[in-house]
Amino acid sequence: MEAPVEQLLDQLPPPTPRVIIYDTYLSWVVAVGNRRSIPVASLYTMSATVFSIFHHFDLILQNRHLSPNLSDQQEKEQLVNYIPGVPSMRIVDLPTPFQNKGREVLPRALEAINLVSKAQYLLFTSVYELESQVLDALTQKLPLKIYSLGFAIPYFDVETITPVKPDYMKWLDAQPVGSVLYISQGSFLSVSDAQLDEIIAGVRCTGIRFLWVGRGEHDGVEGNGIVVPWCDQLKVLCHPSVGGFWSHCGWNSTKEGVFAGVPMLTFPIFWDQVTNSKMIVDDWKMGWRVKKDDESVVTRDEVARIVLRLMDSESEEGKERRRRAKEIRDMCRRACAVGGSSETDLLAFVRDISGFDGRIELETVNLFRICLLIPRLKRHVYRAMNYERTS
Repeated sequence: MEAPVEQLLDQLPPPTPRVIIYDTYLSWVVAVGNRRSIPVASLYTMSATVFSIFHHFDLILQNRHLSPNLSDQQEKEQLVNYIPGVPSMRIVDLPTPFQNKGREVLPRALEAINLVSKAQYLLFTSVYELESQVLDALTQKLPLKIYSLGFAIPYFDVETITPVKPDYMKWLDAQPVGSVLYISQGSFLSVSDAQLDEIIAGVRCTGIRFLWVGRGEHDGVEGNGIVVPWCDQLKVLCHPSVGGFWSHCGWNSTKEGVFAGVPMLTFPIFWDQVTNSKMIVDDWKMGWRVKKDDESVVTRDEVARIVLRLMDSESEEGKERRRRAKEIRDMCRRACAVGGSSETDLLAFVRDISGFDGRIELETVNLFRICLLIPRLKRHVYRAMNYERTS
């Protein structure tokens, strides 16, 4: 993609762009911007915690915590408690490239993280209050400005009325408050067939109502629930009938679960998902783990037990998890609201790249948020590469 971007920049009429915002793992963009004296902003689309873990790879090496024997329980439970600002975690809570699974991507990831220091800005789609200690530590160490822009959720008015309500939303409307378990294992990687069979059997035997996103599966009514190939996840999570979220813990799903204030069951598979699961369960205390630390299949009996545990809103444990979920939800929504920390950082970033010292209107912020989520540059690049892209 480097050549089409260079071509695009050559063809752009004056004035010169004030900044290039790039995905951190497209690390070649840094050199393009620096050659042209255009400031570069690295947009990291995972958590600040995961960024810091990669950034402090040298500490992990020094402590001999890279790919230990994960079949040994004592090795797995060793603590990683030396990364500045990052809460203590076990070795098995590190992103999977630090473990035996996914090692082939580690060199590229480390190269991309190291090149961030040659950019001028670092952007996180996180909330300062959610990761304050790690963000403060990174601010002290890195030679560039850091901004927490909020969750970058494409719309905040989840009550917007659409002309045609999907059938799954009509089904949710007919369910009691807090009675539905929403299940989504993401769109990139999935579980084994054997594990999927156990999850299906375990959920069914509980009698709990569920809405399941099952890509490639037949959609329709399945006992006490429905299966759909796709849904508007944020609207589903914010629906009053949804009382729990079974998630693979991708960062986008994690943010939407937090924004909705729904307690979670975590079933991570790869990359940053295991670290996000740890934050949900141990740091934010708004969920439970389903998946074990090893590769063994979670049985249907174990699935049923943890699902019933999550959906029991009357137990003291269930009440506490729900209280924490709502507490964190409210904290993050305040941060993303007018006058909150995320808007403050967004305004600061716009001022810094524009050189404008006066008042920036809300319309400017909203326009920038849209441009951040759907970069105009990316559309031009796809056209230059003769790729078709639907909006």
